[in-house]
Amino acid sequence: MKKLYEKSELAFTIAWIVVYCALQSFANPLNERIGIAYSASAVFCILQAAVLFSFIRRNSLMKRYGLCKSSVAARRFLFYVPLIILATGNLWNGAVINDSLSGIACRMICMLCVGFLEEVIFRGFLFKAVAKDNVKFAIIISSVTFGIGHLVNLCNGSGMNLADNLYQICFAVAVGFLFVTIFYRSGSLLPCIITHSAINMSNAFANEAGITWEGQMMHGFVMIVITALYAFILAKTLPETLPETQKENRSGV
Repeated sequence: MKKLYEKSELAFTIAWIVVYCALQSFANPLNERIGIAYSASAVFCILQAAVLFSFIRRNSLMKRYGLCKSSVAARRFLFYVPLIILATGNLWNGAVINDSLSGIACRMICMLCVGFLEEVIFRGFLFKAVAKDNVKFAIIISSVTFGIGHLVNLCNGSGMNLADNLYQICFAVAVGFLFVTIFYRSGSLLPCIITHSAINMSNAFANEAGITWEGQMMHGFVMIVITALYAFILAKTLPETLPETQKENRSGV
């Protein structure tokens, strides 16, 4: 793994994306056979997260991939209040228990690991690999690739329909742009990992009873607007001078 990373950071990233998507797709039918939702998915995610974190720590890459404190004061990020709003968006219609205790436990573990894995892979590895040549292009690639990657939910046995998947893709692109902006400006992925995990975990308790199609569209619209507006504010208010950990990527700005 280290040899591939040293040879090509981008090839290393693509390999991780393929493996991650393949294992998640493979886990869905296993979950059904086991009879506990997210059971196999949780195991696969734990193993991948452990391997990935071990690789980053062993090779002294914690700061490079944002597994550190932000170098910019929280007040410059409006104390991350918009992230808190996004993290609770799934509970605006109330909360319910939608699964068994074992199913919920597996889902929580899985979603916690997914937040870590997807942020490190798409905002860490992919962004850094492409930003060596052009930062603006890297921001676009990181955001769009993350969103389009959710197309796999149409064919991996998750049961998601086309309309829900299209909303998921649009929201993922918007969130991806916001998260990569936070990482690029602060040098830390921790706020992104925490928020990403919280959004996914809170979805397990979302109350969808009585919500009309129009209500779903309005909810989605509000979430995307909050995401886009926050990203715009950060891009306009944060200083042009990049943190020391990001200066290596100034080419292309």
